[in-house]
Amino acid sequence: MCHGVSDLESFQTSCYTDLVHRPDPEPSKTAKAHVVSPRRRNGERLSKERAKLRKLKKIMKMKNLKLYIENKTIIEENEKLRKQALLLHQENKALFSQILIQQVSQNPN
Repeated sequence: MCHGVSDLESFQTSCYTDLVHRPDPEPSKTAKAHVVSPRRRNGERLSKERAKLRKLKKIMKMKNLKLYIENKTIIEENEKLRKQALLLHQENKALFSQILIQQVSQNPN
């Protein structure tokens, strides 16, 4: 029936192969090389960038550690000052109450 012919003898295989599913063609070797070749060419540059990133990461870790230690010491100092402020407040209240008692005892009105 291909090309209007009804004989089985005149059956052309091209008519049949048009109907058969053909697998997708594989990418060409040049396409694969195109993807791989920049890595090879830039491999040295990438390793330098990675080394810089590792160095920056190390520097940032050290800075972070220093800031953590500094923050911890500030928090400890803050707690000490808070305790000292509480003691001074209590002492201030005690002295103020002593002053009030003295004033009341001096002025018996």
